[in-house]
Amino acid sequence: MPEPRTFRDEPVSFVRRSGRMSEAQERAFAELAGFYVLDVPRDVAWTSVHPEARLDPAAAYGRQAPVTVEIGSGQGHAIVSAAAAHPERDFLAVEVFRAGLARTMLDAEREGVRNLRLIEANAPEVLATYLPAGSADEAWIFFPDPWHKKRHTKRRLVRPGFGATAGAALRDGGLLRLATDWEDYALQMREVLDEAPEFERAFEGEWAERFDGRVMTAFERKGIAKGRDIRDLTYRRVLRG
Repeated sequence: MPEPRTFRDEPVSFVRRSGRMSEAQERAFAELAGFYVLDVPRDVAWTSVHPEARLDPAAAYGRQAPVTVEIGSGQGHAIVSAAAAHPERDFLAVEVFRAGLARTMLDAEREGVRNLRLIEANAPEVLATYLPAGSADEAWIFFPDPWHKKRHTKRRLVRPGFGATAGAALRDGGLLRLATDWEDYALQMREVLDEAPEFERAFEGEWAERFDGRVMTAFERKGIAKGRDIRDLTYRRVLRG
């Protein structure tokens, strides 16, 4: 019998950091995680997803509705705001940093948001296998870690092959929305997705218009204050053959 795997086949786009949780963050996990956080079967690491595990959206949300997935939801500002503004839709936040997940839950509770669920897992595994094929209406990737040092760029989330990963989860005609304040990463995103057979551009010109459904966060303001241009991209999932 082959030995079980003890490591991932691909580098991940994050470094998992541990830190002391505040009292409020601890309360979020103790009191709110049972409702908001989905219990994901694991594979080789705490943030992995077992390849045979599948989400049942109707069971997770108690209904059938269009699902928007945010990859790397951070503190949850964008997705909590969107979920509050669109109760007719369902939202899924994918994040590996527990402090961000805690903040998302606390804000969602305060806003009375019930159409939001959270996953603590490596995003490509969620997109590739955990979400049923074609189950997502939209996927958002806003300001992912740019891994700006040359020796680290292999860790970037949007790299060759990502089109197939994101395309697996999105329905035909579904949208992939991206934004970054790092020019070279924006160029890489555009190159990768322009070459991906699963997607076509849903914008004209060099860059997409700013997505008006993305709230202005402190992170985005910080990038603007440093003189960085914010670049948006929007791609549409082409019809499956």
